Amino acid sequence: MQTLIDQGLAATADLWPDIRVAFGWVHEAAHVLGTTDATTPATIQDRLGGLLDTMVQHRDQAGDLAEAVDHFVKVTHSYWSGLFHCYAVPDLPRTNNDLEQWFGSHRYHERRATGRKGASPAMVLRGAVRLLAAAATRERPITVAELAAANRDDWQRLRHKLDQRRQQRRQRSRFRRNPKEYLNRLEAQLLQPALPS
Repeated sequence: MQTLIDQGLAATADLWPDIRVAFGWVHEAAHVLGTTDATTPATIQDRLGGLLDTMVQHRDQAGDLAEAVDHFVKVTHSYWSGLFHCYAVPDLPRTNNDLEQWFGSHRYHERRATGRKGASPAMVLRGAVRLLAAAATRERPITVAELAAANRDDWQRLRHKLDQRRQQRRQRSRFRRNPKEYLNRLEAQLLQPALPS
């Protein structure tokens, strides 16, 4: 009696040669990008570029997966300009998984606090400040001395910028509530003489 796995392998036997070729290339790309030895970014870039050239030249060996190989090459080229910074900058993570996890965690806590599925208006208006503050306080507690040493002029400029954004958002809600009155007021302002007569 044949096992279920043996039956599945027998039924898909025609697909495996294409998968072996394409997977081999993708596995090699992961190996090149995952290197931990002290190679330069230019060396890694050359290795990956050579592999992509090989994939393009021999794409027909992937059979039915040739279009998937084309897609892999296209997407890799679209990320090319930013793909190798992590090898040049010490301690720069190779993926943004930690950053995505952090944003996901923040979104989860905000959803629990507000009950909203989408971003709250406060996050849209003050996200640049709130997210940085949340990130800083997760690392370690901020002391009173650190807060007192902050540059007051920078703080006031940031407050002014956030208030401008809030006012712009408030103006949009006025238009939604009563568009006719809002447009009449704008027209009256436009028709006022520029200089007193």
